[in-house]
Amino acid sequence: MPRPVPVRPAPGQESVWDYPRPPRVERCTAELVILLGGEVVARTSSGWRVLETSHPPTYYLPRSAFAAGSLRAADGASWCEWKGQAAYLDIVGGTAVAPRAGWTYPEPAAGYEVLVDAIAVMPGAMDRCTVDGEVVRAQDGGFYGGWITSSVVGPFKGGPGTRGW
Repeated sequence: MPRPVPVRPAPGQESVWDYPRPPRVERCTAELVILLGGEVVARTSSGWRVLETSHPPTYYLPRSAFAAGSLRAADGASWCEWKGQAAYLDIVGGTAVAPRAGWTYPEPAAGYEVLVDAIAVMPGAMDRCTVDGEVVRAQDGGFYGGWITSSVVGPFKGGPGTRGW
């Protein structure tokens, strides 16, 4: 499959095709807010973005940013070739439960140690996720947890026909 043609970013935008592989972790001071069940389950201005070629940023929030009772250990694990073994979490807000919609790396691989007590969530499983007040769109595909905002352009991996990228 040929490489997709990247969208040219406008001023103030980033192309996910300029992101590195292996992924880079960078500090994020934007206000990140996650709502589920009509409640704010997490809020922080001290998170991280994981940036990987062809993917919109995946945002990680410190565990301390989550409301008491909003995180519940879930069964299962997965393996990331870069970050190591992930553990899953149910996200709980109000009377809503989003099963296995969060994940963390209890013992991240070298280079990703800052994520040791950080949580990422699938934005499509939440009521709403925002970055500095902008409502994000979930990355297609149901497996990746990228947050799409107006500041990033693709095309993005995850949708039909992108598996070989």
